[in-house]
Amino acid sequence: MGDVAISVPVITSLALSNPELQITVLTQCRATPLFSWMPANVKVLGVDLHADYHGIGGLGRLFDLLKPYHFDAVADIHDVLRTKYLRMRFRMQGTKVAVIDKTRSERKALLGHGIDHPALKPVTEKYADVFRSLGLSFTDSYTPPRIPDTELSFPFTVTSPAVGIAPFAAHSGKIYPLEMMRQVVDALADRGMQVFLFGAGEAERDILQSWERERVVSVVGKLGGLRNELILMSRLRLMISMDSSNMHMAAMMGTRTLSIWGATHPKAGFVAWNQPLDSIVQVADMACRPCSIYGSKPCSKGDYPCLRGISPQVIIDKVLQYGS
Repeated sequence: MGDVAISVPVITSLALSNPELQITVLTQCRATPLFSWMPANVKVLGVDLHADYHGIGGLGRLFDLLKPYHFDAVADIHDVLRTKYLRMRFRMQGTKVAVIDKTRSERKALLGHGIDHPALKPVTEKYADVFRSLGLSFTDSYTPPRIPDTELSFPFTVTSPAVGIAPFAAHSGKIYPLEMMRQVVDALADRGMQVFLFGAGEAERDILQSWERERVVSVVGKLGGLRNELILMSRLRLMISMDSSNMHMAAMMGTRTLSIWGATHPKAGFVAWNQPLDSIVQVADMACRPCSIYGSKPCSKGDYPCLRGISPQVIIDKVLQYGS
């Protein structure tokens, strides 16, 4: 979901730079709300890969679904097994294809050298390069959507200052210790801030519900889907998150982010759109970082000191600096 959210400012800018272009975005159904506020020349095609297009046979059916569109060109900005298959089929029928350069060797060279290694090209630029290689003009012209109050449908009132906290991520190497994040939540609520907790799934829901108290609300399962979560994010003063999809979703909605980085590193290029450097919280002088590009490898030290080395007070002070 984070990769998809990163693409929204790029695809929007592409559409605005080329108003005569008809763009079809292929994505998974669960990601389609991210494209709720696209220009008129963008169509979003959501598919359920697991239910309807599973395996090689399913990918063949997916290609049959796409073939009647008669695309002039195909841009693969994901470069995974499924997209490799689809772009091979398009190439076989003579369609022009461009694919992202993930610079895997450069990413590998970054591991363990976050202190002295130069930053890699941001993923947003890599996406833009794919479209440029197709001969399309591209100017970064994205502005976050302005959501009218008539679209607000929350079972609670949002008061200022409102802060969002998304304490989870796909891998443990990116999750700030929950007992420490709980201290952050309580401290901000004690200072009069309204805190909204974001997560997904039953396990995360149960944890976040146990954190609820005066001025602290878990929104898991309460908003009717991702679109309303995005609208709520647009009303926040600040979103505190890990290196995760919530960071990218809040940024695309125009909300300031405060991102916490552990096993991964912002130099890998997955920084949030249009966020200042001081929005990143990390132990910058730890020589083993990053130990993983995606945070999926076990910690060689056992307990992720890259995360435990960030005190709750550091986060609280950052929030008070520009979130109150």
